[in-house]
Amino acid sequence: MPADGTGEAGAGPEGPRPRGDYFVQSLERGLAVIKAFTAEEPELTLSDIARRTGMTRAAARRFVLTLLDLGYVGTVDRRFHLRPSVLELGYPYLSTLSFPQVATPHLTALSARLNETTSLAVLDGSDIVYVARVGARRVWSSGLTVGTRLAAYLTTHGRVQLAALPDDELDAYLAGAELESRTSATVTDPEQLRRVLMETRASGYSLVDQELEEGMVSLAVPVRDGSGRVVASVNVGTQSRRHSAEELVAIALDPLRETARQIERDIALMGPRIAPPGQF
Repeated sequence: MPADGTGEAGAGPEGPRPRGDYFVQSLERGLAVIKAFTAEEPELTLSDIARRTGMTRAAARRFVLTLLDLGYVGTVDRRFHLRPSVLELGYPYLSTLSFPQVATPHLTALSARLNETTSLAVLDGSDIVYVARVGARRVWSSGLTVGTRLAAYLTTHGRVQLAALPDDELDAYLAGAELESRTSATVTDPEQLRRVLMETRASGYSLVDQELEEGMVSLAVPVRDGSGRVVASVNVGTQSRRHSAEELVAIALDPLRETARQIERDIALMGPRIAPPGQF
């Protein structure tokens, strides 16, 4: 609906609501200008903005120049772009959310993009704990749910986070870990696991091919806080009959990394509210 139209307001969680006498149309128009910018088109001309918002060019100019004066919009060569200060508008809401709540919309988008199950997990001692999960639309399910704990060495979540540990902490983990076989492919030798973790550290991702469960393949990348510390990981899991390990890397690695970056940007806005691993 054009920003200067009349009738019902935009749909919210409960659907459209009739506009009351209180409705401030100029606020609606100002927000429409901000929402006109997208990741695909981060720079717009005045004519672009007018077309996208349904305003006249003169009206669009007034709102854009107001946002420019307020510091929410910048301009170069008659093209406009959003400035970082626009993030202040969303910070009060984002700052009230937990880490899993922040991550879940990104996991949902990734799951829809790949039609695979996605999850977020944290390292807690020698285990990983699933703190957010979005299932694929297909019938198959691994049976893993939020709150599930698994031995870290068995999973992509665990390996990508173990690989990020300081060497002394990793040495201590390997010295005390009880590496039990779950399938014929499970790595149970500490030195072999160390080599796998070093490869994971170098590549920036972990791939587990039917070591946790026959027929299950998964891929994970780390999620870091603003200081660069690995605080979680995001993964994609599938069936080996659907994708081989190599196919999963080819299909999912770039989208996984993109999702991790999106989560990292959001948790950076959470600041000190982000909990240490295991305390979500």
